[in-house]
Amino acid sequence: MSFSPALSAYRLATRALEPLIPRLLDARVRKGKESDTRVDERLGLPGRARPDGPLIWIHGVSVGEALSILPLAERIRKDRPDVTVLVTTGTLTSAEVIQPRLPQGVIHQFAPVDGPNAVVSFLDHWQPQLGIFVESELWPNMIMAARQRGIPLALVSARITAKTEDGWKKAPGMARQLLSAFDHVWPQDEEGCERLTRMGARVEGQVNLKLSGEPLPYDRAEFSRLSALIGDRPVIVLASTHENEEQALSKVLRGLAPRLLLIVVPRHPNRAPDVAEELRRDAWRMTRRSVGGDIADDVDLYLADTLGELGLFMRLADVVVMGGSFAPALGGGTVGGHNPLEPARLAKPAISGPDASNWQQVNRILKQAGGLTTVLSHDHLPDEVRPLLERPEQAQEMGHRARRAANEAAAGLDRLWGALQAHLPDAPKTAPRKPR
Repeated sequence: MSFSPALSAYRLATRALEPLIPRLLDARVRKGKESDTRVDERLGLPGRARPDGPLIWIHGVSVGEALSILPLAERIRKDRPDVTVLVTTGTLTSAEVIQPRLPQGVIHQFAPVDGPNAVVSFLDHWQPQLGIFVESELWPNMIMAARQRGIPLALVSARITAKTEDGWKKAPGMARQLLSAFDHVWPQDEEGCERLTRMGARVEGQVNLKLSGEPLPYDRAEFSRLSALIGDRPVIVLASTHENEEQALSKVLRGLAPRLLLIVVPRHPNRAPDVAEELRRDAWRMTRRSVGGDIADDVDLYLADTLGELGLFMRLADVVVMGGSFAPALGGGTVGGHNPLEPARLAKPAISGPDASNWQQVNRILKQAGGLTTVLSHDHLPDEVRPLLERPEQAQEMGHRARRAANEAAAGLDRLWGALQAHLPDAPKTAPRKPR
């Protein structure tokens, strides 16, 4: 197979630099950026044996991509329990978030770095029947090595921004060759279809995996316990907050209703000590979940600084305020918001700030359905939240509209799975039961 000049240069450079990778990974381990017990997986060395039978490999790098993989992995295992699903991600946080949620028969491994030897070692061991890349993960050595082995590839829920397209214009031949390696290309939206087509992809359909999926999991017993502690107090959940958001949002929401309880769920729980210090300076009567704090009558702010419990706290909410969407205006950096379908699937009314750039399509669907409100500034939050607290029936109806819209938006997964099944061997026939 001949390669474009840019792709050839990339392959030569990564081959020359690959001997340095173990040292770089060791440095990342010391900084807490890699797992000290699983770092060899980044070199393509397996962390466990490959199960017998067909295997589908799904790759996504960070938390958002990893969570969007779950609905597809669950669907595969439901329809084809004979197929093992291998999920690879690239960050520690993504592994911590996704592993407790993986269905039975789904394996997690850290993705190999895009060095030729690491990729070969990874593919030699796992031998997938199908490779699925989520969003915009175009790792050249990984893609071309899989293609050379005849492994069918799909690029799904692809998100290509104008900036990404402009970047690939510097190496159009490389972009065209990488995209032509995919048997299936399914962008998230019409803009992605147009951009990927210009870049040389054969677009087959549209799917946004973030529109699919089940409601966030939760501990039923803990939900009952916390519900009893809260009683009839109104609850606002600040979900997946970032730097500066906790302090600013809590200030404007304070005192909106008698006995109001704020539950603050930071996106990154390791920030909790700093967040707690800021909130204490504002004289909140608060407690932290990670150190055993509980919701007592004299607590008006509960800092839920644990991983994987957002589904629990959203279920306790009367109103959800989406973090990450106010951060830029508050000096916290650009985040682009977080998934408003998480409260929608739970029939919870939600309010987003001005920066939800990563969720424009989802926001548009929910807003058109009347299940989501956006505000231009955090100062405008009280005007939207107060009526929902004062009129619970209005909040409930808004939540029901959000859930209906979320359910309707999830149909793309059915079409995608129908296309991907053609690459799998026939399912084993179930032996007929013997008559009694």
